[in-house]
Amino acid sequence: MGDNVNPSVTVSGQSVDASLISYSHIMYALHSLSVLIGLTSAVTVVGSFIFGLPSIIAVVMNYARQSDVRGTFLESHFRWQIRTFWFALLWVLAIVALSLPLMVIGVGFFTWWMGFVVLGIWVIYRIVRGWLALRDQRPVNP
Repeated sequence: MGDNVNPSVTVSGQSVDASLISYSHIMYALHSLSVLIGLTSAVTVVGSFIFGLPSIIAVVMNYARQSDVRGTFLESHFRWQIRTFWFALLWVLAIVALSLPLMVIGVGFFTWWMGFVVLGIWVIYRIVRGWLALRDQRPVNP
């Protein structure tokens, strides 16, 4: 039997546990599922990304295995996904804080809508860019 339980892959001279690469693909897939739910339902992309169960599970997975990827190219992917989630939440709070007072004069509806559209595009961009870099087994450079 002598099979290696956790085979490793050599990427840029580094030995990386192949299961961690698969794990990273699963996290990107969960984030993508949240975006898909946002695109195909009454929920916004950003709302589904921040408050949707798939993305929340992915962020928990990120934190759970973050120490396992330290020093590998996967570390940048874990950081990329975590930062995408928390910055999206921060931008949502900023959009809401800006738009609510402006609703008194009617402009707030536009800033609310436009802010969520732009933020949704940014989230999609971050997921696609990160997942493509993972597919090519390279770090995500900010």
